[in-house]
Amino acid sequence: MKAAVVTFPGSNCDRDLAVALTAAGAEVARVWHKDAELPPGTDLVAVPGGFSFGDYLRCGAIAAQSPVAAAIVRHAGRGGYVLGVCNGFQVLTELRLLPGALMRNGGLSYLCREVDLTVEDTASSFLSRYAAGERVRFPIAHHDGNYQIDPDGLARLKGEGRVALRYAPGCNGSVDDIAGVLSENRRVLGLMPHPERAADPVHGGTDGARVFQGLVGALADA
Repeated sequence: MKAAVVTFPGSNCDRDLAVALTAAGAEVARVWHKDAELPPGTDLVAVPGGFSFGDYLRCGAIAAQSPVAAAIVRHAGRGGYVLGVCNGFQVLTELRLLPGALMRNGGLSYLCREVDLTVEDTASSFLSRYAAGERVRFPIAHHDGNYQIDPDGLARLKGEGRVALRYAPGCNGSVDDIAGVLSENRRVLGLMPHPERAADPVHGGTDGARVFQGLVGALADA
């Protein structure tokens, strides 16, 4: 499986994603935000956390105008896999690859800690190594992780089983405690918690490793 990890000015979790994907067995290429094309044969694009372009407008808004952004959209349009973590999730909503928006946290505080999550959907390759209803623990580190979507959009997400993860209990004000959502074809996942920071025993837990193992395994079997 070939993965491309994108780096924007201000990204700070790109290396973490590359390490986690490599450990799961992926062949990883690093892609700069000014690259207009992805490496040939890319199966997965991973958009990392951090503060792309300093988050000087809406978080992820400037990154969504980078040359690489059009390549990511084309990749998703071909049915390719895309993973956006934290700021990467924000970028994916700005690209309209995922519905909703990430707002300032309830309480207006930056949150940096481990949180408990409930796995809601296991039909996607991202979460195929988990059990439905399983509790896992990932770190969070965000100021704008409050996921919001209009009532009709929320009903659609729930009705189509596209809520991937929920905070357990509530965390940052996100509607319905949503921590991650999937695209209609379940090949694009955005989540605020960081699985790449819970993918090695030295991190204090390995609950996040199965996100990457599931992806690599699914694409290896394809």
